[in-house]
Amino acid sequence: MGKNIVTVKDLCISYKIMKKVSIRRMLFKAVTQKKEEFEAVKNVSFEIEEGKILGIVGKNGSGKSTMLRAIAGIFSPDKGTIDLHNNSVSLLSIGVGFNRKLTGYENIYLSGMLLGFSKEEIKEKEKEIIEFADIGNFIYRPVKTYSSGMYSKLAFAITAILETDIMLIDEIFSVGDMQFKEKSYKKMKELILNEKRTVIIVSHNVQKLGELCNEILWLHDGEVRMIGNPKEVLAKYSKFMKDNK
Repeated sequence: MGKNIVTVKDLCISYKIMKKVSIRRMLFKAVTQKKEEFEAVKNVSFEIEEGKILGIVGKNGSGKSTMLRAIAGIFSPDKGTIDLHNNSVSLLSIGVGFNRKLTGYENIYLSGMLLGFSKEEIKEKEKEIIEFADIGNFIYRPVKTYSSGMYSKLAFAITAILETDIMLIDEIFSVGDMQFKEKSYKKMKELILNEKRTVIIVSHNVQKLGELCNEILWLHDGEVRMIGNPKEVLAKYSKFMKDNK
């Protein structure tokens, strides 16, 4: 057995939900808003060894993205622990990580420094990132002007080329044009061949997960429904989704 890179134990994450109140009531009446708590992740535990690729599946609202953001350090657990064993981590997710007022070029450096890289290290990879993203002169324009496809290209290029020990990927395979999908998938395969790189992928693409992953975690309503061999877990998950359309 290899050494553990990610250890998640009894993880719980909840949201405070505010009940909807009309603007008129808020302006002209004394309103006490009631807060409801939603448990997004409930007592989830798992471990990942160095160099392994874990796929996470589950219906919408099952806690997949919430858990990924907790592992990335964006959300704090209400209970439980996440131990990355002093390894660096990056999250690739559309809508997360860029300052929309800055240009794509400026965001390369901002994102890189947030990942722990020095300006010199980012400079060495700058040309490769820009070429891989392949968004032309938009690299020098504010990110707020980008389409989702351009955003995803740049986000993937930064995360894939500035290599961290742990790479978290949230539904990136579902965006971008066909050429980009093929290029990013090819790059993912290259990264996975690196025995030191550990990857966690959240996706609804069962076929891609079956091809890439060593293990699958199935989350259902915030809880672990099943974890294990990709073929077995994905077969049961696919049947469940088909039976519950």
